[in-house]
Amino acid sequence: MLFQDQIFERMNELGTRQVPFLFVIDFLKEKGKVIPLEELTDEIQFQIDSISEEFKDKVELKKYPISFETYQKEFEIVHQNLHYGNSFLTNLTCETPIEINLSLEEIYQFSEAKYKFYWKDQFVCFSPETFVKIKDGKIFSYPMKGTIDASIENAKEKILSDQKEMAEHYTIVDLIRNDLSRVAKKVSVPRFRFIDEIQTNDKNLLQVSSEISGELPENYAENLGSIFEKLLPAGSICGAPKEKTIEIICKAESYKRGFYTGVFGVFDGNDVDSAVMIRFIEQTPKGKVFKSGGGITHQSNAENEFNEMIQKVYVPIH
Repeated sequence: MLFQDQIFERMNELGTRQVPFLFVIDFLKEKGKVIPLEELTDEIQFQIDSISEEFKDKVELKKYPISFETYQKEFEIVHQNLHYGNSFLTNLTCETPIEINLSLEEIYQFSEAKYKFYWKDQFVCFSPETFVKIKDGKIFSYPMKGTIDASIENAKEKILSDQKEMAEHYTIVDLIRNDLSRVAKKVSVPRFRFIDEIQTNDKNLLQVSSEISGELPENYAENLGSIFEKLLPAGSICGAPKEKTIEIICKAESYKRGFYTGVFGVFDGNDVDSAVMIRFIEQTPKGKVFKSGGGITHQSNAENEFNEMIQKVYVPIH
């Protein structure tokens, strides 16, 4: 395990030598791993844009969320800070104990997601959200904000016209534009608020994303660690302004996120693809927990946000 500056120094070193590597970094940039691909073992596995194996049985998933009263206390800490102007958007998350008839490795094996990550006896992640991609000297980010049950009548129109969701998305796009401007030039938003559909074990969800891009210096591979250090934590899973909002999150949330909402990614010797580690199940001494949440603005309603947090507890196996 590497800690803080060691993570980014190692990324810079391997990038300079154009050695392909995997990296995984926790939410607060306190610890992580940077592993040359040729040294990977079965302890850590990942897939990007892969085809999953078919699961022939039925997924049995039981959720035991925290009480609404407990959630509301955490929500009020966030909401109060929003009204004081300490934050414009804060991502509030919770742990939900679950029971599921699959092991972490089986969840990894059968889940269908753009990004999948498995750390033996630790956690599994099946994320739909890209953090950043680097290709041919350009950097791209795809923040994801806004979720709705696809079965709701006119779901696409409702999520795109929802004023609270729109304000949240504008805030995150602006934050990511500013973040990318710290490491790139000619930052722009080629696509704004497009829809992706995600299939889960019991329903389909629509999620709203945007594309932001910029141009990196020619020697970017020598500074991969420095680039990620400046961009982390991901704006979509903390909020704005970032530093103060992280303080609010640490005060409001009654657990430690750890690697949840951190990032993992791969450098292939030239380009990078990376994911925000959302949709996350962790093995704890007391059993499996699913970590989920959503963005809170001054327009947010506690009950709606509580229900969205529970709605995001799923496995994309069908």
